[in-house]
Amino acid sequence: MPPPPQTSTPGGRRTTYDMRGGQVSTPARPGMPANRPGGPGGRPGMGGRPGGPNRGRPGMGPIRKGPVAVSTKEMGADKKVIRIEEKVGLQVLAQRMSLKATEVLMKLIQLGMTGVNINTTLDADTAKIVAGEFGWEVEDVAQSEATQLSQARGPETKDEGATELRAPIITVMGHVDHGKTSLLDQIRKTNVAGGEAGGITQHIGAYRVQTSRGPICFLDTPGHEAFTAMRARGAGVTDIVVLVVAADDGVMPQTREAVAHALAAKVPIVVAVNKVDKPEADPDRVKRQLMELNEALVPEEYGGRAAYMPVSAKTRQGVDELLERLALEAEVLELRANPKRPGHGTVIEALLDRGKGPVARILVTDGTLSTGDYVLAGPAFGKVRAMTDDRGRAVTSAGPATPVEVLGLTEVPNAGDSVDAVKDPKKAQEIADARKNKIQQVRPTTAKVTLEQLAEQARLKDQVEQRVIVKGDVQGSVEAIVEALQRLSGDKVKLTIVHASVGAITEGDINLAIASKALVIGFNVRPAGKAAGLAESEGIEIRQYNIIYNLIDDVRGAMEGLLAPTLIERPLGKAEVRQVFKLSKAGVVAGCMVTEGEVKRSAKARLRRGTELVFEGKISGLKRFKDDVREVKEGFECGISLENFDAIKEGDVIEAYELEEVRTKL
Repeated sequence: MPPPPQTSTPGGRRTTYDMRGGQVSTPARPGMPANRPGGPGGRPGMGGRPGGPNRGRPGMGPIRKGPVAVSTKEMGADKKVIRIEEKVGLQVLAQRMSLKATEVLMKLIQLGMTGVNINTTLDADTAKIVAGEFGWEVEDVAQSEATQLSQARGPETKDEGATELRAPIITVMGHVDHGKTSLLDQIRKTNVAGGEAGGITQHIGAYRVQTSRGPICFLDTPGHEAFTAMRARGAGVTDIVVLVVAADDGVMPQTREAVAHALAAKVPIVVAVNKVDKPEADPDRVKRQLMELNEALVPEEYGGRAAYMPVSAKTRQGVDELLERLALEAEVLELRANPKRPGHGTVIEALLDRGKGPVARILVTDGTLSTGDYVLAGPAFGKVRAMTDDRGRAVTSAGPATPVEVLGLTEVPNAGDSVDAVKDPKKAQEIADARKNKIQQVRPTTAKVTLEQLAEQARLKDQVEQRVIVKGDVQGSVEAIVEALQRLSGDKVKLTIVHASVGAITEGDINLAIASKALVIGFNVRPAGKAAGLAESEGIEIRQYNIIYNLIDDVRGAMEGLLAPTLIERPLGKAEVRQVFKLSKAGVVAGCMVTEGEVKRSAKARLRRGTELVFEGKISGLKRFKDDVREVKEGFECGISLENFDAIKEGDVIEAYELEEVRTKL
């Protein structure tokens, strides 16, 4: 589009326009009239070349005039605003300010910013600073994720009368092997614990149980110390916590941790004192220990708020009373939800199934989730193709406080991610992509190892390192394993997690292990396809586990195996030199009397002359009379030859010792 015409103004100024059509007044050049002869804007002596907006040369198209750089002072009265969404490229910002990209780049360098080039993307704060130097304002018009999510979910129902009471969500927490899952077995009247590896819960299990007072949703969390994050997630979505403490064991480390999670979530705590049927059970000790732990755990009979319920997961003693108490606590809380809203919930667990693809175990906390709904779960997005309940039965919808397994997501979400049913799939896809980009930006460097990094690590000979690739069946287990393994890393040996993800062990994992010389660990997963054959041919070790105790112990052992063993000196005995013999074949032989312990032919020796250390080395020969022997005990005479040493004198004392290699511990 041709530029607007130039016009004259009083006082010898002429008016021009920038690319946006904004009017700019600039002084005419000295000696030049405001209106040039030869037509509007024409120059004298130019053959009457026409001026005006469409002036042109013979046989040529119209001439376009480039953007005019405008100073801040001259445009101070005009508000110059550039609108961006979160970020803007340096070149784009320069174009919007009608400047060259190099000018903006030089200004950034002058402001002290390093590592920038004309292709750099600037965040909103940096863009505001650099644009301000040129007299421009930057306005970030990007919508918050909450606003975008609200738009994607569509209009919420305004029928407040539709809210109704919902089932409580109860989280069962406590120390490992205190009977959490066994207690839940009695409630569900199933046998979950019997099918678990090592008798410990490896995942978060969500179950919906029908009681005489209505349905209750239970969450069973792992008790092993490695599953801290999983217990925290369990407490984060719960209404009431059942703290299981064994009456014969008392308060243990994971008991204290579970209490901390429950108190942080600000939810009521009901203490289930389990194993009261055992002869050594002492429920009063449990009460004393918990009272000392926190004042919120003072029993009701002592004037506190905490309910203590004696139960036995083995005999079902007190289980019905526990359910009655939980129903009463739920009635006091008056928990409500609106089933007419789009479904909202939390990812309890997620995994990658070979046949089903990404699978998310979701606890719906509000609204209703139905098959055919588009759902957004963290960085994952998809359409619900199928849903099953906690007993494996297909369902078409899930209301508040209902756990379901969902198929149809594009990728495996992270355990603990928020789940939302959406009406606008395009907007939801944009949110998922934005979340994915943020995760990639903040991902720790240990998640990826480049060949350059490996070469640098190999160059540092003094650095002992164990590299590990972790593959697990569900996201929560992978997180727990990575956290537990990282705690093994220390000053003596460093543990690097090269890669950690959900799914079977693939050829890609083996190729990464080959490049990084890493150990491959599979937790409840097996090698897929040709992965096992490739690992065997390339000498890559794959270790498979189903109990986290064994996994951590074995990796600790592998790390200790990288360390040089510690040599410990073990004294054997002493021998006094009584006479020195010089033999033509054997050289110098010391005739000795063993005065302490024993002397072995394979031992090391020190020769002392009074308090002076004369020799330290090996025993090269040991004889009794003319025969070579392996050892000579205290009270017997023998002939001793020292390796490469002949200056032996009568009265010298030979000390025999051994060096024992002891494995270095982390």
